[in-house]
Amino acid sequence: MATPIHTDQALSAESGWGARADAPEAEARDYWLLLKPRVMSLVIFTACVGLLAAPHGVHPVIAIASLLCIAVGAGASGALNMWWDADIDAEMERTRKRPVPAGRISAEEALWVGAALSVLSVALLSVFANAAAAALLALTIAFYLFVYTMWLKRSTPHNVVIGGAAGAFPPMIGWCIATGGIGVEALIMFGIIFMWTPPHSWALALFRNDDYTRVGVPMLPVAAGETETRRQILIYSVLMAPVAMAPLFTPIAGPLYGLVAGVLTLRFLQLAYGLYRRTDAEAAADNRRAEKKFFGFSILYLFGVFLALLVEAVWRAI
Repeated sequence: MATPIHTDQALSAESGWGARADAPEAEARDYWLLLKPRVMSLVIFTACVGLLAAPHGVHPVIAIASLLCIAVGAGASGALNMWWDADIDAEMERTRKRPVPAGRISAEEALWVGAALSVLSVALLSVFANAAAAALLALTIAFYLFVYTMWLKRSTPHNVVIGGAAGAFPPMIGWCIATGGIGVEALIMFGIIFMWTPPHSWALALFRNDDYTRVGVPMLPVAAGETETRRQILIYSVLMAPVAMAPLFTPIAGPLYGLVAGVLTLRFLQLAYGLYRRTDAEAAADNRRAEKKFFGFSILYLFGVFLALLVEAVWRAI
Protein backbone atom coordinates (compact mmCIF):
# COMPACT_ATOMS: atom_id res chain seq x y z
CA MET A 1 0.00 0.00 0.00
CA ALA A 2 1.33 3.42 -0.86
CA THR A 3 2.29 5.64 2.02
CA PRO A 4 0.82 9.15 2.00
CA ILE A 5 3.43 11.86 2.45
CA HIS A 6 2.62 15.39 3.45
CA THR A 7 5.86 17.30 3.65
CA ASP A 8 5.16 20.64 5.27
CA GLN A 9 1.97 20.80 3.22
CA ALA A 10 4.19 21.69 0.26
CA LEU A 11 3.22 20.40 -3.13
CA SER A 12 5.54 20.01 -6.04
CA ALA A 13 5.83 22.81 -8.54
CA GLU A 14 3.63 20.76 -10.84
CA SER A 15 0.68 20.33 -8.48
CA GLY A 16 1.53 23.56 -6.76
CA TRP A 17 1.77 25.28 -3.40
CA GLY A 18 0.97 28.19 -5.65
CA ALA A 19 -1.48 28.02 -8.54
CA ARG A 20 -0.06 26.38 -11.66
CA ALA A 21 1.13 28.79 -14.33
CA ASP A 22 -0.82 26.90 -17.01
CA ALA A 23 -4.04 26.70 -14.98
CA PRO A 24 -6.99 28.93 -15.84
CA GLU A 25 -7.48 31.95 -13.63
CA ALA A 26 -9.71 31.39 -10.62
CA GLU A 27 -13.32 32.49 -10.96
CA ALA A 28 -15.93 33.23 -8.33
CA ARG A 29 -17.28 29.71 -8.79
CA ASP A 30 -13.92 28.25 -7.77
CA TYR A 31 -14.01 30.06 -4.44
CA TRP A 32 -17.55 28.78 -3.94
CA LEU A 33 -16.42 25.20 -4.66
CA LEU A 34 -13.52 25.71 -2.25
CA LEU A 35 -16.12 25.88 0.53
CA LYS A 36 -17.59 22.46 -0.36
CA PRO A 37 -21.18 23.71 -0.86
CA ARG A 38 -22.74 20.23 -0.83
CA VAL A 39 -21.35 19.50 2.61
CA MET A 40 -22.25 23.03 3.70
CA SER A 41 -25.89 22.53 2.70
CA LEU A 42 -26.18 19.43 4.90
CA VAL A 43 -24.55 21.28 7.80
CA ILE A 44 -26.97 24.20 7.48
CA PHE A 45 -29.96 21.88 7.24
CA THR A 46 -29.15 19.78 10.32
CA ALA A 47 -28.20 22.89 12.32
CA CYS A 48 -31.54 24.45 11.36
CA VAL A 49 -33.37 21.35 12.58
CA GLY A 50 -31.52 21.50 15.89
CA LEU A 51 -32.38 25.18 16.27
CA LEU A 52 -36.08 24.81 15.45
CA ALA A 53 -36.52 21.63 17.48
CA ALA A 54 -35.25 23.36 20.62
CA PRO A 55 -37.85 24.28 23.25
CA HIS A 56 -37.03 28.00 23.15
CA GLY A 57 -37.77 30.13 20.13
CA VAL A 58 -35.24 32.44 18.51
CA HIS A 59 -35.91 35.71 16.73
CA PRO A 60 -35.88 35.09 12.96
CA VAL A 61 -33.11 37.63 12.37
CA ILE A 62 -30.90 35.98 15.00
CA ALA A 63 -31.71 32.54 13.62
CA ILE A 64 -30.83 33.48 10.04
CA ALA A 65 -27.64 35.32 11.08
CA SER A 66 -26.59 32.36 13.23
CA LEU A 67 -27.18 29.84 10.46
CA LEU A 68 -25.13 32.00 8.10
CA CYS A 69 -22.29 31.91 10.63
CA ILE A 70 -22.53 28.12 10.74
CA ALA A 71 -22.50 28.03 6.93
CA VAL A 72 -19.36 30.18 6.86
CA GLY A 73 -17.75 27.94 9.47
CA ALA A 74 -18.58 24.85 7.40
CA GLY A 75 -17.12 26.52 4.32
CA ALA A 76 -13.98 27.38 6.28
CA SER A 77 -13.59 23.73 7.23
CA GLY A 78 -13.91 22.74 3.58
CA ALA A 79 -11.25 25.22 2.50
CA LEU A 80 -8.85 24.06 5.22
CA ASN A 81 -9.46 20.45 4.25
CA MET A 82 -8.63 21.24 0.61
CA TRP A 83 -5.46 23.03 1.71
CA TRP A 84 -4.17 20.07 3.70
CA ASP A 85 -5.32 17.35 1.30
CA ALA A 86 -4.23 19.09 -1.91
CA ASP A 87 -1.53 16.49 -2.55
CA ILE A 88 -3.80 13.44 -2.41
CA ASP A 89 -6.75 15.28 -3.99
CA ALA A 90 -4.59 15.76 -7.08
CA GLU A 91 -4.17 11.98 -7.40
CA MET A 92 -7.79 10.93 -6.82
CA GLU A 93 -10.31 10.77 -9.64
CA ARG A 94 -13.10 12.02 -7.39
CA THR A 95 -11.24 15.13 -6.24
CA ARG A 96 -8.62 16.05 -8.83
CA LYS A 97 -10.83 18.70 -10.45
CA ARG A 98 -11.25 20.63 -7.20
CA PRO A 99 -9.92 24.23 -7.37
CA VAL A 100 -6.71 23.59 -5.41
CA PRO A 101 -5.44 20.34 -7.01
CA ALA A 102 -6.50 21.68 -10.42
CA GLY A 103 -4.27 24.69 -9.76
CA ARG A 104 -6.93 27.39 -10.07
CA ILE A 105 -6.49 28.36 -6.41
CA SER A 106 -3.20 27.94 -4.56
CA ALA A 107 -3.03 25.81 -1.42
CA GLU A 108 -1.68 28.82 0.46
CA GLU A 109 -4.69 30.90 -0.58
CA ALA A 110 -7.04 28.12 0.53
CA LEU A 111 -5.31 28.14 3.93
CA TRP A 112 -5.78 31.87 4.40
CA VAL A 113 -9.39 31.79 3.20
CA GLY A 114 -10.18 28.93 5.58
CA ALA A 115 -8.41 30.54 8.54
CA ALA A 116 -10.04 33.93 8.00
CA LEU A 117 -13.53 32.48 7.60
CA SER A 118 -13.04 30.31 10.68
CA VAL A 119 -12.24 33.30 12.88
CA LEU A 120 -15.02 35.38 11.32
CA SER A 121 -17.71 32.72 11.73
CA VAL A 122 -16.90 31.99 15.37
CA ALA A 123 -16.59 35.66 16.31
CA LEU A 124 -19.88 36.62 14.68
CA LEU A 125 -21.76 33.65 16.13
CA SER A 126 -20.68 34.73 19.61
CA VAL A 127 -22.23 38.13 18.86
CA PHE A 128 -25.43 36.96 17.20
CA ALA A 129 -26.10 33.96 19.47
CA ASN A 130 -24.00 33.11 22.52
CA ALA A 131 -20.50 32.10 23.58
CA ALA A 132 -21.44 28.44 24.05
CA ALA A 133 -22.68 28.07 20.47
CA ALA A 134 -19.58 29.87 19.19
CA ALA A 135 -17.36 27.54 21.21
CA LEU A 136 -19.11 24.50 19.70
CA LEU A 137 -18.58 25.91 16.21
CA ALA A 138 -14.90 26.48 16.96
CA LEU A 139 -14.65 22.92 18.28
CA THR A 140 -16.29 21.58 15.11
CA ILE A 141 -13.85 23.38 12.81
CA ALA A 142 -10.84 22.38 14.93
CA PHE A 143 -11.99 18.76 15.19
CA TYR A 144 -12.49 18.46 11.45
CA LEU A 145 -9.11 19.98 10.64
CA PHE A 146 -6.77 18.73 13.36
CA VAL A 147 -8.38 15.47 14.50
CA TYR A 148 -9.91 14.13 11.29
CA THR A 149 -8.08 15.73 8.35
CA MET A 150 -4.56 16.01 9.77
CA TRP A 151 -4.48 13.01 12.10
CA LEU A 152 -7.06 10.28 11.60
CA LYS A 153 -7.66 10.32 7.85
CA ARG A 154 -4.17 9.14 6.93
CA SER A 155 -3.36 7.06 9.98
CA THR A 156 -6.23 4.68 10.77
CA PRO A 157 -9.09 2.82 9.04
CA HIS A 158 -11.29 4.09 11.88
CA ASN A 159 -10.91 7.64 10.57
CA VAL A 160 -14.58 8.14 9.71
CA VAL A 161 -15.76 6.44 12.92
CA ILE A 162 -14.13 9.01 15.18
CA GLY A 163 -13.92 11.80 12.64
CA GLY A 164 -17.65 11.54 11.99
CA ALA A 165 -18.18 13.60 15.12
CA ALA A 166 -17.27 16.72 13.15
CA GLY A 167 -20.30 16.31 10.89
CA ALA A 168 -22.54 15.47 13.83
CA PHE A 169 -22.01 18.71 15.75
CA PRO A 170 -24.27 21.08 13.69
CA PRO A 171 -27.65 20.12 15.27
CA MET A 172 -26.02 20.56 18.68
CA ILE A 173 -24.86 24.02 17.65
CA GLY A 174 -28.37 24.88 16.47
CA TRP A 175 -29.85 23.67 19.74
CA CYS A 176 -27.26 25.66 21.69
CA ILE A 177 -28.10 28.83 19.76
CA ALA A 178 -31.68 28.57 21.02
CA THR A 179 -31.05 27.34 24.56
CA GLY A 180 -27.49 28.30 25.46
CA GLY A 181 -26.75 24.67 26.34
CA ILE A 182 -26.91 21.06 25.16
CA GLY A 183 -29.93 18.87 25.89
CA VAL A 184 -30.55 15.16 25.60
CA GLU A 185 -32.41 15.75 22.34
CA ALA A 186 -29.38 17.49 20.85
CA LEU A 187 -27.17 14.59 21.89
CA ILE A 188 -29.56 12.15 20.18
CA MET A 189 -29.44 14.16 16.94
CA PHE A 190 -25.66 14.13 17.24
CA GLY A 191 -25.81 10.36 17.74
CA ILE A 192 -27.90 9.77 14.62
CA ILE A 193 -25.38 11.51 12.37
CA PHE A 194 -22.43 10.00 14.22
CA MET A 195 -23.68 6.44 13.74
CA TRP A 196 -24.83 7.13 10.16
CA THR A 197 -21.45 8.45 9.01
CA PRO A 198 -19.42 5.19 8.93
CA PRO A 199 -21.87 3.18 6.76
CA HIS A 200 -22.34 6.19 4.48
CA SER A 201 -18.60 6.83 4.10
CA TRP A 202 -17.64 3.17 3.75
CA ALA A 203 -20.15 2.68 0.95
CA LEU A 204 -18.44 5.53 -0.91
CA ALA A 205 -15.04 3.99 -0.15
CA LEU A 206 -16.15 0.65 -1.60
CA PHE A 207 -16.72 2.03 -5.08
CA ARG A 208 -13.86 4.55 -4.80
CA ASN A 209 -11.43 1.97 -3.44
CA ASP A 210 -8.93 2.48 -6.26
CA ASP A 211 -8.64 6.17 -5.39
CA TYR A 212 -7.88 5.55 -1.73
CA THR A 213 -5.48 2.70 -2.54
CA ARG A 214 -3.57 4.88 -4.98
CA VAL A 215 -2.91 7.63 -2.39
CA GLY A 216 -2.48 5.31 0.59
CA VAL A 217 -5.39 6.59 2.67
CA PRO A 218 -6.30 3.62 4.92
CA MET A 219 -10.03 3.63 4.45
CA LEU A 220 -11.57 0.40 5.69
CA PRO A 221 -11.77 -1.34 2.27
CA VAL A 222 -8.06 -0.59 1.75
CA ALA A 223 -7.00 -1.75 5.21
CA ALA A 224 -9.38 -4.65 5.85
CA GLY A 225 -10.86 -5.59 2.48
CA GLU A 226 -14.30 -5.20 0.95
CA THR A 227 -15.88 -8.19 2.71
CA GLU A 228 -15.03 -6.84 6.17
CA THR A 229 -16.20 -3.39 5.13
CA ARG A 230 -19.62 -4.73 4.17
CA ARG A 231 -19.80 -6.52 7.52
CA GLN A 232 -18.97 -3.31 9.37
CA ILE A 233 -21.58 -1.41 7.35
CA LEU A 234 -24.21 -3.88 8.56
CA ILE A 235 -22.99 -3.69 12.18
CA TYR A 236 -23.07 0.09 12.28
CA SER A 237 -26.43 0.17 10.52
CA VAL A 238 -27.89 -2.10 13.21
CA LEU A 239 -26.34 0.07 15.93
CA MET A 240 -27.73 3.19 14.27
CA ALA A 241 -31.31 1.92 14.19
CA PRO A 242 -32.19 2.36 17.90
CA VAL A 243 -30.47 5.75 17.97
CA ALA A 244 -32.59 6.83 15.00
CA MET A 245 -35.75 5.85 16.87
CA ALA A 246 -34.66 7.43 20.17
CA PRO A 247 -36.25 10.85 19.40
CA LEU A 248 -39.64 9.18 19.86
CA PHE A 249 -38.90 9.10 23.60
CA THR A 250 -38.39 12.88 23.67
CA PRO A 251 -40.69 15.85 23.03
CA ILE A 252 -39.13 16.65 19.63
CA ALA A 253 -40.64 13.68 17.76
CA GLY A 254 -44.15 12.37 17.25
CA PRO A 255 -46.11 9.96 15.02
CA LEU A 256 -44.88 11.49 11.77
CA TYR A 257 -41.27 11.03 12.77
CA GLY A 258 -41.95 7.51 13.96
CA LEU A 259 -43.48 6.58 10.59
CA VAL A 260 -40.81 8.23 8.45
CA ALA A 261 -37.83 7.14 10.53
CA GLY A 262 -39.24 3.64 10.92
CA VAL A 263 -39.74 3.07 7.19
CA LEU A 264 -36.42 4.64 6.22
CA THR A 265 -34.50 2.74 8.88
CA LEU A 266 -35.97 -0.59 7.82
CA ARG A 267 -34.96 0.14 4.23
CA PHE A 268 -31.48 1.20 5.40
CA LEU A 269 -31.07 -2.11 7.22
CA GLN A 270 -32.40 -4.07 4.25
CA LEU A 271 -29.85 -2.49 1.91
CA ALA A 272 -27.04 -2.96 4.44
CA TYR A 273 -27.92 -6.64 4.77
CA GLY A 274 -27.95 -6.94 0.99
CA LEU A 275 -24.41 -5.55 0.89
CA TYR A 276 -23.32 -7.95 3.62
CA ARG A 277 -24.47 -10.95 1.58
CA ARG A 278 -22.53 -9.90 -1.52
CA THR A 279 -19.16 -11.31 -2.45
CA ASP A 280 -16.28 -9.31 -3.87
CA ALA A 281 -16.77 -11.07 -7.20
CA GLU A 282 -20.45 -10.12 -7.34
CA ALA A 283 -19.62 -6.51 -6.51
CA ALA A 284 -16.96 -6.34 -9.22
CA ALA A 285 -19.26 -8.00 -11.78
CA ASP A 286 -21.93 -5.29 -11.57
CA ASN A 287 -19.50 -2.39 -11.03
CA ARG A 288 -20.54 -2.14 -7.36
CA ARG A 289 -24.06 -1.07 -8.24
CA ALA A 290 -25.49 -2.08 -4.86
CA GLU A 291 -22.80 -0.10 -3.03
CA LYS A 292 -23.62 2.99 -5.08
CA LYS A 293 -27.32 2.46 -4.41
CA PHE A 294 -26.70 2.20 -0.66
CA PHE A 295 -24.59 5.36 -0.71
CA GLY A 296 -27.30 7.30 -2.56
CA PHE A 297 -30.00 6.05 -0.22
CA SER A 298 -27.92 6.95 2.84
CA ILE A 299 -28.02 10.61 1.78
CA LEU A 300 -31.80 10.40 1.31
CA TYR A 301 -32.07 8.65 4.68
CA LEU A 302 -30.41 11.39 6.70
CA PHE A 303 -32.33 14.09 4.86
CA GLY A 304 -35.64 12.29 5.41
CA VAL A 305 -35.10 11.66 9.12
CA PHE A 306 -34.13 15.26 9.84
CA LEU A 307 -36.86 16.61 7.57
CA ALA A 308 -39.39 14.70 9.68
CA LEU A 309 -37.95 16.33 12.82
CA LEU A 310 -38.17 19.71 11.09
CA VAL A 311 -41.81 19.23 10.13
CA GLU A 312 -42.63 18.13 13.69
CA ALA A 313 -40.91 21.26 15.04
CA VAL A 314 -42.78 23.58 12.68
CA TRP A 315 -46.08 21.84 13.47
CA ARG A 316 -45.58 22.38 17.21
CA ALA A 317 -44.79 26.05 16.61
CA ILE A 318 -47.97 26.73 14.64
